[in-house]
Amino acid sequence: MVRGGLFSGEDNAALGRFAMNVALPALMFSAASGGGTGEGAIINLSYMATYALAGILTIAAAWIWFKLNLTGSDTGPVRQAIAVMGSSCPNSAYVGFPVLMLAVPEIAAPVFAMNVMVESFLIVPLSFVILSGAARTKGQPVGQTIMQTAWDVLRRPMVLAFLAGVVVSLLGIPVPEPVSRLVTMLAAATAGLALFFIGGSLTGLPLKGNKRMATEIVIAKLVIHPLMAALALSLIAFFGLPTLTGLLAVAVILSAAMPMIGVYAIFAQDYGHENLAALAMMGATVGAFFTVSGLLVFLL
Repeated sequence: MVRGGLFSGEDNAALGRFAMNVALPALMFSAASGGGTGEGAIINLSYMATYALAGILTIAAAWIWFKLNLTGSDTGPVRQAIAVMGSSCPNSAYVGFPVLMLAVPEIAAPVFAMNVMVESFLIVPLSFVILSGAARTKGQPVGQTIMQTAWDVLRRPMVLAFLAGVVVSLLGIPVPEPVSRLVTMLAAATAGLALFFIGGSLTGLPLKGNKRMATEIVIAKLVIHPLMAALALSLIAFFGLPTLTGLLAVAVILSAAMPMIGVYAIFAQDYGHENLAALAMMGATVGAFFTVSGLLVFLL
């Protein structure tokens, strides 16, 4: 529809902003508050620890791979850091949640909320620290970057909605019925809006750049990250936490298998590597159709 002109790029961007700033925060509040009833949020520490460990292992594996540069790609410290971010930061908002709604609807909302928390407070900031370290000679100090990143995380609508939901849950505050209905209605719009936006956003992406390195990023994101999630499922017992089973185990692998974060190319643009990021994002978003479909057949 975007390619055919029924919706312009600006129209699609507006839908994306509505999903990110209205629909997804409503979903986060609903998940964190126990459906807006004050009955308690569904937060699983084992799940969050497993997902976090999978992200850390992927960051470490990607950093080593791109640092060694065994394939001889045109690379450098900043490009390596951009590649690490693309390998480890999933698109939970625009792709992950819709897939979870189709595959494991019973736990999709709380899993999405936990994914966003781990990504917002650990995986994405850690990627930014690596990127800042690679570019520190021409940028601000790493410490300042960490503080700025923390502030950016805390003022995001999704995070504020999650924190508000946690407060409602902990204090047992009953949400008025009209408010609860509105939140539920807005949250229900999330999956469709997200899928529409991610499809339309692929229109116009530049298909030029380092194809070899972009391919490596795609493989790392779609193959290595879910493999690390499977490994984390086995390792989590060493931390004294129960191993995930059933739908939660399926959800953690599926969540790790999503293509990279939707604003990946925008982040890379600040460092002059937007073409590499856009090419990798295009490849991962299209490739995920096949890899995620295969995982769904295998896991379910």
